[in-house]
Amino acid sequence: MNDQSRLFDFLHEHLQKFPKEDMLAAKESGQWVKYSSVSVADTINKLSAALLQLGLSGNDMTVEKQDKIAIISRNRPEWLMLDMACQQIGVVLCPIYPTTNVNELEFIFNDAAIKYVFISGQEILDKVNSIKNSVPSFINTFSFDVLPGADHWKTIIDTITPSSLEKVNEIKKTINAQQCATIIYTSGTTGTPKGVMLSHRNIVSNVINSVNTFPFEEQPQARALSFLPLNHIFERLISYIYIHTGISIYYAESLDTIGENLKEVKPHLFTTVPRLLEKVYERIMLKAAELTGIKRKLFDWAVALGEKYDNIKSGGPLYNFQLMLANKIIFSKWREALGGNVKVVVTGGAACQVKLLRIFNAAQVPIYEGYGPTENSPVISVNCRKKGGTKFGTVGLVIEGQEVRFEPDGEICVKGPSVMMGYYKKPELTAETVIDGWLHTGDIGIMEDGKFLKITDRKKELFKTSGGKYVAPQAIENKLKESPFIEQIMVVGADQKFVGALIVPAMNHVKEWMKQKGLTFTSNEDAVSNAIVLEMFRELVETYNKNFNHVEQVKKFELLPNEWSIETGEMTPKLSMKRKVIMEKYKSAIDNIYK
Repeated sequence: MNDQSRLFDFLHEHLQKFPKEDMLAAKESGQWVKYSSVSVADTINKLSAALLQLGLSGNDMTVEKQDKIAIISRNRPEWLMLDMACQQIGVVLCPIYPTTNVNELEFIFNDAAIKYVFISGQEILDKVNSIKNSVPSFINTFSFDVLPGADHWKTIIDTITPSSLEKVNEIKKTINAQQCATIIYTSGTTGTPKGVMLSHRNIVSNVINSVNTFPFEEQPQARALSFLPLNHIFERLISYIYIHTGISIYYAESLDTIGENLKEVKPHLFTTVPRLLEKVYERIMLKAAELTGIKRKLFDWAVALGEKYDNIKSGGPLYNFQLMLANKIIFSKWREALGGNVKVVVTGGAACQVKLLRIFNAAQVPIYEGYGPTENSPVISVNCRKKGGTKFGTVGLVIEGQEVRFEPDGEICVKGPSVMMGYYKKPELTAETVIDGWLHTGDIGIMEDGKFLKITDRKKELFKTSGGKYVAPQAIENKLKESPFIEQIMVVGADQKFVGALIVPAMNHVKEWMKQKGLTFTSNEDAVSNAIVLEMFRELVETYNKNFNHVEQVKKFELLPNEWSIETGEMTPKLSMKRKVIMEKYKSAIDNIYK
């Protein structure tokens, strides 16, 4: 498998092939601070030595015997440094989302027998302090920020000895590719978190097979902006791809500053999730609502052209000429807002609206949708940059090294070197999920044109109406979300006579529409119960119902005044809906639908 078999081998390769001044970069006190490849490698070695001095070990051991430490932090250079420092000495890193509630946090700390945790921010420190006495294995907290009541992470580096540094080099040689590199607890949408054990070989094989299939060429001059949480395997895998191909990683300050950071960093590539692309598109459309006259006409003309864009079938000479003009006059401004250099955007984590893929690709912002669960390290398939390698509405070609087959009910199963070691301390669940080497994903899909994988739904999310008909909610939700008036939607109707929906309106659009109709907007609550607004939504839903069979059409809905979020508990950290939580929280609204 080339020269890399352990994750930290990518760092060694990077140092030899692409030593640079800005391997990693982040904003500190308002300024971009760059970390060179040499300084990153030096810090990683020192941190490995410091962890050894704390008594941590894990080389050449079974997973149960490898020591575990946790990281609960926003994206920053120290995140990957700690990750690789652990890998070099066989310690298992357990990344945990900063938004994880205290009950889940306590469960994970006890399940993994966490000894140390590295954190950022006072809020996370408070959470850890509230549970630490309930975790017998726990020893201490180290903070990446200077915080009262926590040891700063650099204090342990200051005390290392030359002999512990030598020991790091000795241990590195003994680390085996089959060893567990990380346990990722998936919050999932139900039950207690499950710890997915991934070995070096799992992730390394996925990096190399993704690079070869996509393909990612070596780009030592390129910059990437990182903002999806590193706690999730998607952004972490992509980070190893960046290191392997020589791309510099710049960390966005937060999700709120992405727009500003894109203009500052001018990245060549980044990864995202559909929810954030929807937000970008909504912002563009809101700005457009302020345009008048010829400017507005040109904007609408360009967007209409974008909606017709097909990367497989040419629109003909006239269409291509018009699109070229639209790109010069209108879409060039979109590209400038993303920094002006973007050549690749990879999206995953949930289904992306085909309409958005058409428009952004027409605007020369190439978005490639991919797919894969944490249990597969994660990539199974991705739309590719090669000729004939992309089809909108699918999750692309199965990457090298993976075999895919379908169960009779359409469930996607995958086999290959990146299938997880198993769920930590859950052999029964592992045996149910991985059968004869085949990972059962829980996703339902088909192959289009014999080569493009298409997800049609989650097995667990399919539901039966009381008439015995199966309904796949995701396809209906994605179609309705194409409306600028619909911010979020969840389709319901299990064991009911008909399909209903909870709809969170896009309030900025609703406000603007009310103003045009001479209606006074006072609050979200009043707007969602306004008879004229409700009638507008009824007509809107009716127009989309034409796309579906009678049994799939949304017959009744409830409008909700507030957006679902991670903070309020309805969304997972990768911005997927927690259906079970929404069903419980909005039970009375669902009851109203079926009164």
